[in-house]
Amino acid sequence: MVKNKEQKQMKLSATGWMQSINNWGTIIAIIALIVFFTVALPDLFLTGSNIVNILRSISIVTIIAIGLTVSLSVDGFDLSIGSSATLASSLIVSFFVWYSMPAGIAIPLALLVTLIIAGVNAFLIVKVKIPDLFATLSTMFIFEGVAMTYTGGGSISVGMPRLDGSPTEGTLPVLFTKLGQTPWIIIIMIVVVVIVHLFLNHTKHGRYMYMIGGNQEAARLSGIPVNRYRTLAYIISTLFAALGGIILASYVGSSQINAGAGYLMPAVAAAFIGASFAGKGKPNAIGTFFGAVLVGILENGLVMMSVPYYSLNIVKGLVLALALASTYYNRKHH
Repeated sequence: MVKNKEQKQMKLSATGWMQSINNWGTIIAIIALIVFFTVALPDLFLTGSNIVNILRSISIVTIIAIGLTVSLSVDGFDLSIGSSATLASSLIVSFFVWYSMPAGIAIPLALLVTLIIAGVNAFLIVKVKIPDLFATLSTMFIFEGVAMTYTGGGSISVGMPRLDGSPTEGTLPVLFTKLGQTPWIIIIMIVVVVIVHLFLNHTKHGRYMYMIGGNQEAARLSGIPVNRYRTLAYIISTLFAALGGIILASYVGSSQINAGAGYLMPAVAAAFIGASFAGKGKPNAIGTFFGAVLVGILENGLVMMSVPYYSLNIVKGLVLALALASTYYNRKHH
């Protein structure tokens, strides 16, 4: 009897330890990576300039991932975030270079036009009842094509002629170019994380979204307008993806072909890594930020160690697989 009780206590203790490791796994992994890269790369990795470099490199991914986090909060999944970023990037540069618009008009207009993607997503998911994954996969390809058709399948930069060959006189405003520079790009990222954290955790709208994500039918029976909040989630998701695309255009100084596509996988990884942060077991802004930090440190350290760039996707894919395994294992055992 005593032996069984001791075994039971040991089992509970082991389970508690495993749960703690899983809850704080992201922070443990970040600390472990920092220690490893500091030992492997003394005088290079843990410097002020490199820390700023890591934060700058994860800024755009984090902003886009924060939008994805909001769609995940209602048990949705927005695969079109990369295309939203690409479209916004193409629009903003074309507004400046082709049409010489001022920043005060061009930036809100680019955000507004990109929200068409949110409207199409919401229509397909909420009205037509297509599962989120398939609906946003469709819009990902559609709006990737729209962006490429709009730019004529090429990049847009200052001094380049329009598609019909006519010359352009527009330039990128100083205010716009500052968005992609340090410290502004990092400040924007932190502001976005804080705003969404407060929205999801400290407003009734955020709580409603989590309730919908937990049990859609129960939320509906409680009187929550489920479809309205699911639509709102996709609007917010597209809005932050578009903001990420605009900052990307500012950072690069031009609009590149399918520029946002490369941000989809790191954003998904950051959001899913963050879901288990601090035992929350649900998408959350602070967790997503630390998820992006983990991926950013890993990439930065591996590049410094001269790991070929074409091998980085293997590592990022493994990190994503571990994050997904952890998230879904926890859901199954709660």
